[in-house]
Order: sequence, then C-alpha cells, then structure tokens
Amino acid sequence: MLENNKLENKNHKYIDEAYDVVVVGAGHAGCEAGLASARLGFKTLVLTTSMESVADMPCNPNIGGTGKGHIVREIDALGGEMAINIDKTFIQSRMLNTSKGPAVHSLRVQADKIKYHQEMKKTLENQENLDLFEQEVDKINIEDGKVKSVETIQGAIFPTKACVVCTGTYLNGKILMGDFQKTSGPHGLSAATHLSDSLEQLGFSLRRFKTGTPARVDKKSLDLSKTEIQKGDENVVAFSFLNEDKDFSDKKQEACYLTYTTEKTKEIIMENLDRSPMYAGLVKGIGPRYCPSIEDKMVRFPDRDIHQVFIEPESLSTDEMYIQGVSSTLPQEVQKEFYKTIEGLENCKIIRPAYGIEYDCLDSTNLKRSLESKEIENLFFAGQINGSSGYEEAAGQGLIAGINAALKLRGEDALILDRSDAYIGVLIDDLVTKGTNEPYRMMTSRCEYRLTMRQDNADFRLTEKGHEIGLVSDERYEKMVVKRENIEKEISRLKNVMISPNEENNEILEKIGSNPIKTGYSLFDLIKRPELTYKKLEVLDPDRPELPKFQQIQVQTEIKYQGYIKKQMADIGKFKKLENKKLDHDIDYSKINGLKKESAEKLNKIKPDSIGQASRISGVSPADINVLLIRLKAGDLNG
Repeated sequence: MLENNKLENKNHKYIDEAYDVVVVGAGHAGCEAGLASARLGFKTLVLTTSMESVADMPCNPNIGGTGKGHIVREIDALGGEMAINIDKTFIQSRMLNTSKGPAVHSLRVQADKIKYHQEMKKTLENQENLDLFEQEVDKINIEDGKVKSVETIQGAIFPTKACVVCTGTYLNGKILMGDFQKTSGPHGLSAATHLSDSLEQLGFSLRRFKTGTPARVDKKSLDLSKTEIQKGDENVVAFSFLNEDKDFSDKKQEACYLTYTTEKTKEIIMENLDRSPMYAGLVKGIGPRYCPSIEDKMVRFPDRDIHQVFIEPESLSTDEMYIQGVSSTLPQEVQKEFYKTIEGLENCKIIRPAYGIEYDCLDSTNLKRSLESKEIENLFFAGQINGSSGYEEAAGQGLIAGINAALKLRGEDALILDRSDAYIGVLIDDLVTKGTNEPYRMMTSRCEYRLTMRQDNADFRLTEKGHEIGLVSDERYEKMVVKRENIEKEISRLKNVMISPNEENNEILEKIGSNPIKTGYSLFDLIKRPELTYKKLEVLDPDRPELPKFQQIQVQTEIKYQGYIKKQMADIGKFKKLENKKLDHDIDYSKINGLKKESAEKLNKIKPDSIGQASRISGVSPADINVLLIRLKAGDLNG
C-alpha cells in the first residue's frame, strides 16, 4: 500500500521552501547537525519521520560512560548541545573509573529520557534559522555532482545547497523478536523505507547492521530489596563547561540497582537458542561486539553461570525500568520466562519486550574526514548510518557534519579533528580510514593520546576552534581563557613556593601521610608524591589563591603526570609530522612503482589526506609508506 502511495505521489510533487542545509533525521546526530548549521547562520530544515523520535533514547536511558563521556565534553567545548541538555534533565550522575588514572575518568549520567526528548525538541523549535518538519525523505537529487534538493514521500521537494543524512536505525529498520519480524523503527515508530533505494542509485553500497535493546518492566513488580543499590555521586560534576560553577547539591537523584542472572536464566536461554533469529539464521545484520545480547553472552562465555544486570529508571514520569545487560531477540514468551529467573525480577511485569533491530548503513570509507561524500559534493553523513553505535558517537559526528556543511557553504576549509585533537577525531578517523565491520563503539583504549585528551581539558583543546568557527560565544571563550590562565599561574606559583625541612613542616607531612623532607622542596615537587594531593598540601600553603575544585584537580593532574604528558606530547609531535605530509586526492596509486597491488587499491579507495592517514589504512605496510615518503620527498608524487 505504501509503495502504491509512493508511486502515486510521483505525479504530485511540488516545490516547497528552499533551504541552505537540509538534515535528514532528528536523532542525536540530526539535532547537533541542524543546530550547528542554523547557529552558524544558515537556513536549516530538519526532517524527521516522527516528532517522537527527536533526540529519542530507544536504548540505554543514559549519556556518557567510558570514552563516551569524553565525546560529550568535546561536543560541549565546540559549542554543541548534548551536554547542556543532559545537565537539564539528568536524574543520576556518577563519575566512572575514579580508582584509575585521570585519562580514563568518564562521567555517566542517567537521563530522564522523556524530559531529554522534550527539552531538545524545544531547543530545536526555538532555534533561529531552523525549521523542524515531520516528513519521510524519499530521494536526494543531485545535479552536476552536487546536492540539488531533497524529496519526501508526501510530495514536497526542498531545494537545498547541502544535505546531512542522519537516519540512525530507521533506514529500512526491521524489528526482530523470535520468528516475529516487522518493518519498523525503534519503539514501534515508522521506519524510513524509501531513502535506501535513492542512496544505492547514487552509488552508495549499503549493508545491514543490528542492535538490540532489553525489556522495560514495571518498577512496582520488582523486589529491589534483593538487589544492590547504586546511588549517584554526592558531588555532581556537570557535563557542560558552562555549568562548572553550578551547585547541584539540591538535585534529588534516583537510584539504580545491580542484580544478577542465575543458572536457571542460562538454562532457559540455551534451551531456546534455536528460537533466537540470530541463531536461527534469520538475521543478516552484524551486531555490536561490545554490547552483546544475553544469548550472545551465554554462547561466548559458556563457563560463566551468572551475568551482571543493572536496573535503571527511564524517567521520573513513568514506572518503566530499563533492564541493562539483558537485551534479547528471543520470543516474547521465552523472555517472560527467563526475565523472572533474575534476582529481584521473580514477579516482574514486562511493559515493553526486548527486541533486536536491523537497519541499513553505508561503508564509511566512502567519506572524507569532514564526513562529506567523496563522490557527491555537499552531501554529508553522520551517526549510525556511518556504522557507529551510541548516542554520543552519533552526536559528535552530527556536530562535525553540521559544522562542515556550513563551512563548505561559506567557502572555508573543513574542520578536521585529528587523533591528537579529540576522541571525536579518533572516531571519525577510524570510520573513514579503517572502516568497520560491526557497530563501532568509542572506548578509551582506541585513543593513543588519552592522557592529553582527558575529559576535564576538552575546553582547552577545542573551545578556541569552536570560537573561530562561530559556535562559541566571546563570553564563553573568555571564560575558558581565564580558567586556563588561572591554572597556568597556579602551577607556576607552586614551583616557586619552597618548603623548608624544619621540624614543624615534617610533622605536618607525617600527619598527612608522607615522609619528612631532608632538603627544601617546592610544593610543585611535593604534589608529585603519590600519597599527596593539592588539597592535602593546603596546610603548608597559607597564601594559596582560591580556585574552584575542578581547577584544583586540573592543577594536580598536570603536575602529577607531567613526565607522561611531556612524553605523549613528543609522540604527538611525531604524529603531526606525518599528518602534515599532505597527499593530493588525484594521485593514482596504481601507477606508483614499488607499491603492492593490494595497497594501491586501498589507497585509491580511501584517497588519504596525508602520509599519516595512509599509514593507518588496513593492509598498507610500512614498506608501502616508505615508498610514498621517498616519492613525496623527490617531488614526483602526482596523479
């Protein structure tokens, strides 16, 4: 029926309003892309299949986490919206990995997912230069290799100069639950069933990925006394740098709960494994390695009898609880049986069953590092259509794509974040240089320079870039400059405050758990001691200036890790040298003697910007890179 309507509409197309930028999709990528281009002065249209999908959280009701929290801070530093929105709408906040080094500290907060959606939608509605419209996109029209217009199945044609595609898991989405299959987006919202054909006609090769989500259950049906309570931090750290000084002490936080599966859970799942569409061979899509279904966990870890389960609130306005760690594609009746074997869930009532979802995405190696198509000018892609997973990864790409669409229309160079600039730079570089054969998730282990790319210094790394582009206000930029100067001045002062080895000072050192000194020490050197902190040493530092707590922690981090940071900066210097050895995009690598055939084919496909990027292409060997370096130095590397 829908197909007939689509064909009928072919005769009823009409030219609607013209825009500078059209964004397809209003998930986390689409929201950031649309806001960025509109805030940079370009008339922007954000199209969505449903207003309910605006900044929706169909999976985990949280923002941040290991590696992901870094991305949120970077989005904020560049002038994006995600951090500001979650600071308005969080219901629990926890800093993860505090027992480890500062490079892997990651903020993770539970969102009120209903309020998050509402607040982000309101932000889009109130944004100057931005229109939000409920329409499904049918086709992207190209003329002379450039984007010309976007068509919808309802018949509207929107002339545009640039388009950012952010379709999430809606593109030919298919819900999977046992032998039940349904064309659908998340939460039962309509899938986008038409755009794939247009993308394939434009030359893009599409493939199927899969993700999943667990059941939501009624909180009233749970026995939470059998679980371990997980409370939020007493001292809440804001996600947005704009809110660093804000006091959240009056904010009431909701609890999460930890429980476990049982041997009975495993028994039921293994007995019904053949009823899972993944194991029955009905699933074409490739699922995420780092967020496996409960079936996958049972198969991959056969010696483990129990698995952790986190029970998380979805919103203050509902009793629905999210059962983190137990996503599944098993039939409904099997879910009802095995969920009740989990401790505390013996009488649980399922409100929404777990399901898997398959969707179309493209080969991200077809994109430039600006996230623009290599073949079609002014056509950008962001989010899960590029093979990534996660709200934060999507939002980071959406922000960069929206910025670069605007910069392209300005006639300016694209914003390219490299691997030493930001986690967003690592994410995009991995996607466009290496590609991905499974939904890509950001982790701190993917980042080579994580000690210099901490979440606490994202503003120092990126706010100046955001200011130069025009997304960061003068006031915010000056606030960052003052903060940076305060930290630099304090580090300099600590180098010059000397502590004498007298009896009084040594008694103080012993009281705060450190060894006495035999010669004069600067406070700077004392802070380097593992057992001492900036805070502990205030008793020896009566003239200390008043600094906010977050600035004190940054002073301490810079001092304690000075040697490691210095070494990493040297490594970054070497990395930059290779990144600065630029390669023309019109080079025909098949004509370069000395390159393996396979390497030449891959280099011709990726068309790297630099020797550095070329060295990260899978299958391109150090010997191949040496050939390129020699030819580049000789000046005869040409197309």
